[in-house]
Order: sequence, then structure tokens, then C-alpha cells
Amino acid sequence: MTSSRLALAATTFLLTVGLSGTGTAAHADDPNDPPGTEPSASAPVEVDPADPDLKIPDGATLAQAKVLDIKSVVEDQSGDERREDTNTNVTFALQAEVLFGKDSAKLGAEAKSRIAGIAEEVSNQNATRVRVFGFTDDLGSSAHGDVLSRKRANAVHDVLTQTLNDADITYEVRGYGEQYPIADNSTEAGRKKNRRVEVSFPRTEA
Repeated sequence: MTSSRLALAATTFLLTVGLSGTGTAAHADDPNDPPGTEPSASAPVEVDPADPDLKIPDGATLAQAKVLDIKSVVEDQSGDERREDTNTNVTFALQAEVLFGKDSAKLGAEAKSRIAGIAEEVSNQNATRVRVFGFTDDLGSSAHGDVLSRKRANAVHDVLTQTLNDADITYEVRGYGEQYPIADNSTEAGRKKNRRVEVSFPRTEA
């Protein structure tokens, strides 16, 4: 996976302090994130709920503060491939059109080359746990999307295992169908982004 094919899109750092009780809650967790991708860092400072400078609605109380991982998002110009790096994980997302034919789980020639690049990064990070998640848009039945996304995730998993040939790596392979969209399904451009396979694994601590 060469960095020259990718262009920096965004880097973000977020600190959240939630409110509970009768006040309005401020949530930083993204409900569109698949299970297992929750932020792991804890808040670096204590917040005094009695501080007079805090503007808290009457009856509200402070929820536990936490810090989301720093996230760097790099995407190629076509949008076919995206890499996300946080403090703890690396995630590659490949659009289905790059990997498969329409409504198919059979990998094309270019797909295997791209997956081999991801396998190289898994090896570089010395990862021993890899998640492979498949997703579709919301066209067609939900049941069909679940089956297709799982078949596509399995196909990517098969290439990863053959390329890495490492018995110490544990894989989690799931098909989520139309769940967890990352774009608007009302447009073809959005649906294209949602048809994807994501490969994620822990990054090596610096």
C-alpha cells in the first residue's frame, strides 16, 4: 500500500464532556461505528462539577469525560480506498466496485493486489488480531445484503490468510449488510461509499 496513491483528508482530536439528568446530553460516540471500534482513551484531566465557570442546565449532572482517539484519514483521489489511523488501530476501507463485480463476491485481479498491500501493513504492525467486515447499501432486501456482505468479507479474509500465512493471527469476519452506513444512501455516490469491505487491526505502539 503506497502512500503516494493517497491524499491526506482530515485529522481530528476530540474531547467530550457529557451531560446527564434533565439537561441535554452531549455524545461523542458515533452510532454508525461497528462493534469493537469504540474509543479507548480516558480523559486526561479531572473536571470539577462544582466549578462556577461551568454552564450546566438546572438539574443536569456531568457524565464521565473521555477523549476520542486522534484520527488521521487518508483517501485516494478516486475515493476507492481509505485508510484511517487512530492511536490504537489501523482501518482500510475498500469500495466493493474495486474488489468485486456487481452483486458478486468473486474478487478481481486488481483486488488481490490491493489486499496484498493491506496484508503487508498487517505484517508491518505485527498484528495478531484482524477484523474483516463487509457492508452494502440499502438497495434490495436486508437479508440479501447480509449474505452478500458476509461472502465478500470471507473472500477478502481468504486472500489475507493466504498472503500472510500466519497461524498466530486471529480473524473476526462479519457481514453487516446495510448497517453502519458511512454516507447517504439516497444518492448513488453515497451508496457507492457504503458498499465496502473494511480491514482493521491494532497498530504498533510507538
